[in-house]
Amino acid sequence: MKRKNRLPLLAIGIALHFGPGSLQAQPLPAGANSFVLPNEGVPIEVFTYRPPTYHGGPLVVVVHGSDRNAEDYRNYAISVAERCDVLIAAPLFDRKRFPDELYKRGGGVLRDGEVQPRETWTYNVIFRLVAEIRRRQSAPDLPFLLLGHSGGGQFVAKMAMFMPGDAVRFVAANPGSYVFPTPEVKFPYGLGGLPPELGNSEALRRYCAIHLVLFLGTGDVYQNASDGFDFSPEAMHQGPVRLARGHNFFETMRRLAAERHWPFNWRLVETPDIGHSGSRMFHAREIEDALFGPERNSPP
Repeated sequence: MKRKNRLPLLAIGIALHFGPGSLQAQPLPAGANSFVLPNEGVPIEVFTYRPPTYHGGPLVVVVHGSDRNAEDYRNYAISVAERCDVLIAAPLFDRKRFPDELYKRGGGVLRDGEVQPRETWTYNVIFRLVAEIRRRQSAPDLPFLLLGHSGGGQFVAKMAMFMPGDAVRFVAANPGSYVFPTPEVKFPYGLGGLPPELGNSEALRRYCAIHLVLFLGTGDVYQNASDGFDFSPEAMHQGPVRLARGHNFFETMRRLAAERHWPFNWRLVETPDIGHSGSRMFHAREIEDALFGPERNSPP
């Protein structure tokens, strides 16, 4: 009988030695992998990458574009992980459960014109994902950044405005449109329809103080329906092409902050001759500047 009890007692001893939950906390495996985030009953597939030489750098959450190809975007970011010693996690927001209103157009802030409770906003998925990776890495203070391209860039820029949390930096690459500080224009192209607490002066002051980078390819100057270009009147009013829209938005917010004497912590980073390509944007030399600042080799 004593021999039969040895394994259970050993297991109990190991659990007591390492603490509650330690047996379940497995770090992200090296290389390219994936896992399913429970996400409070709405499971999300997450594609990850950990460099074999990883030494504790920050987490970069990569938000895919409108093609909903999270695995591809994880792959695009592998070079960033290898060069910069970061973890990569790319959640998949499928069209069926996350139509544009819950994804790039507004993150679930409004639905059918009605403001939704904060706890239902899609941005909460990011915080649950970050919490899970921090748990797996046994690193409760692991810093994280967001990097989104195209539709994902829209998602990232809006998250910075509405629910930044403790993200170190937001990098919005080649977004197709923006939320301009214009009450007369309806959301998601302006502030029209938003409750005061989401679009008033205090909200805009907080937005200007966020560490947000617009990462733009100077070759993103074509009106191609095949890559999801937004031809709506509201988007066209922001500029004829994505590059122009990015410059117009940045300058509008910079002038607003200057006029009201607000801190302005945004940056505009460009990479020459690259069009609307997530792969090329993520492989560009300038992405290190966009993510970590001009010093590049210093963590955020």
